[in-house]
Amino acid sequence: MKFQLNYVCLALTVFAGSANAVVTLTNVPAANTKTAGIAAPNTLSPELDMRLQATGSMKLDGATANTPYYGYTSNGTTAAMVPVLGSVTTPATPKEAFKTEPDKNTYLVLSGQTGADSAYNYGTHFLFQGHEVGDHGYITRINLDADGAHRVTLMADTLPDGAIMPLLDGSTWNPFTQKLMFTGEEAATSGANEGVVLEASTSYPSTVTKLDTVIGHAGWEGIQLASDGSLWLVADQGGVNGTVNTKARQPNSFIYRFVPKDTTNLSLGGKLQALQVVNNGNAIVFHTGLADLDILSQDMKDLHTYGKKFQTSWVTIHDTDVDGFVAFDANAAAKTASATPFKRPENGVFRPNPNRPFTEFYFTETGDTNNLTQAGSDHGGFGGIFKLSQTSPSVDKGMLSMVYLGDAAHSGFDNISFLNASQLLIVEDAGDTLHTQRNALDSGYVLNPALDYSNPSNTPVRFLAEGRDASATLDSATSGLQQNGDNEITGIHVSNGDPSIAGLLGTANPTPFVNGWRVFWTQQHGDNNTWEIVRKR
Repeated sequence: MKFQLNYVCLALTVFAGSANAVVTLTNVPAANTKTAGIAAPNTLSPELDMRLQATGSMKLDGATANTPYYGYTSNGTTAAMVPVLGSVTTPATPKEAFKTEPDKNTYLVLSGQTGADSAYNYGTHFLFQGHEVGDHGYITRINLDADGAHRVTLMADTLPDGAIMPLLDGSTWNPFTQKLMFTGEEAATSGANEGVVLEASTSYPSTVTKLDTVIGHAGWEGIQLASDGSLWLVADQGGVNGTVNTKARQPNSFIYRFVPKDTTNLSLGGKLQALQVVNNGNAIVFHTGLADLDILSQDMKDLHTYGKKFQTSWVTIHDTDVDGFVAFDANAAAKTASATPFKRPENGVFRPNPNRPFTEFYFTETGDTNNLTQAGSDHGGFGGIFKLSQTSPSVDKGMLSMVYLGDAAHSGFDNISFLNASQLLIVEDAGDTLHTQRNALDSGYVLNPALDYSNPSNTPVRFLAEGRDASATLDSATSGLQQNGDNEITGIHVSNGDPSIAGLLGTANPTPFVNGWRVFWTQQHGDNNTWEIVRKR
């Protein structure tokens, strides 16, 4: 299915495949407004188009009773995908099937993949996702070469011990172990352990292993591999609101690095480290019981000031050689070790640089997702984009600086991916409250990391104004259903699918839309659509 999206705006050109792989895009002039009861189409830069690769109502290849559909589970008082305003048995408590939020995309080109149908050829191009929200998590594989009946395969919805899968968020490929990696930031409704990191095989059905005894529990979201085999993780655990600053939350989340003893076998243990940032000779730390102090601290203001640079260190918070193999609270350990808290960092990615690879790590910060935050932009209330620079991914010292400071119109930053070395894609997940406050749905932006965004003449280019499908529009207007509200943008992902160590994202400079490089994103909630962005022909 192909959607043509045409509108009038400033005309520029698009080209790809050149030495610098630059893609020049026309700015979409405005976000879609949030109008009660009115659905809206997605709007892309006119040089781009979209193809629907999967939708929530697709029946899963290898479905189970608990997990029959791509974007919905079976838990409800009515058939899946049928929102209702009441039921015969419980008219005051209507339920629909859980919408499950297919999340971060991981694209791989693999041979020999199988599925529930032993006689079917599933092709070689695949998009893996973990599912967040609902009564349990699960792992799916979109078979990009397959027909409708085999389009999406359920890879796993339970752990090896039979326990239900925890809710999943981030994902990536580990070429050293030849396994997929998934992160979870919260528990399933049955009370599964909160915040885990999982390994999963690509074989069908997938074999899944928990790594909580070596990496611990936290609000895990972003996960990336560096060239030395270390794991770089971003955790999002929202802090408490202040007692005075009641619309702002205390910074409570950390950036982590896991250094394995054996890059080919993570279960053998290693060191989990957290990032410590130094300002004016002192580490920026979390203050227990003093939320208001942290919310409006000078340190938070300095962190969110253009032009300031901060020395960083990786501090070890857990070492299996010393602490053994027992599940632990990584967030608490980071605080004890005087690591530096951020305002809900979500995802991170290495900037591609063939000459100096894995020396710049960019990560998003969501902020308070509330227009009334007393933190404002100055203290990170609207989040931002940070850059961590190191001479190599293995060293312990580095430098942190702000790339882009969020504001009410540009906030809730979530997934992040490099379109090429000079263009960084950032997407919003601002939530219904902020959507309503600013009367604007989410957007996706292109930033140039070399630009000085303290200069008002330098502004992000909007390449995607997300709309709202009919299902999400109904959800947003209706209470009492197992629903998620407005659509959100997630899973922005640029990859050529190379599963080798040489294919690690951050090594080669992407050439989007040519040479096998593809671009994906997922429109969470509502119909739970996953799209591929293509060049308009």
